[in-house]
Amino acid sequence: MNIEGAMALAIDVARQASIVGNDVPVGAVILNSLGEVIATGGNERELTQDPTGHAEIVAIRRAAEVLGTWRLEGHTLVVTLEPCSMCAGAIVQSRISSLVIGAWDEKAGAVGSVWDVVRDSRTLSKVEVRGGVLADECAQLLTDFFEVRRKANLDLM
Repeated sequence: MNIEGAMALAIDVARQASIVGNDVPVGAVILNSLGEVIATGGNERELTQDPTGHAEIVAIRRAAEVLGTWRLEGHTLVVTLEPCSMCAGAIVQSRISSLVIGAWDEKAGAVGSVWDVVRDSRTLSKVEVRGGVLADECAQLLTDFFEVRRKANLDLM
């Protein structure tokens, strides 16, 4: 699977997670070195009431389960939104080799926007980062989600 195809799948996962769990639409896909999908994950915080239920964490847990190891060297994580500090730490800890980001998160992003956890010189495991893949589509998912939320709150008043 190519990177744009993987991001399109991550967008689909994000949409589904938002519909099923009424959560912020973020999706993640993990590919092996051959470009095959190993695992996917969408935000599940609302669905599971788990603060660690971010799309990246869900996908990393599923990939580790499928592979039978927590070491994900040689794998690529494709995610619709720049990871937060928790997820960036999990990416480093799981030894993921490559990270592909859709939209940047200027408020809480930890891969260059606010912090840069995965490329910090003190980090033991380095991650190759590519950003801006289908960025407009990824950002629009979030814009639409929060616009509906804001409108719903205004309608309740």
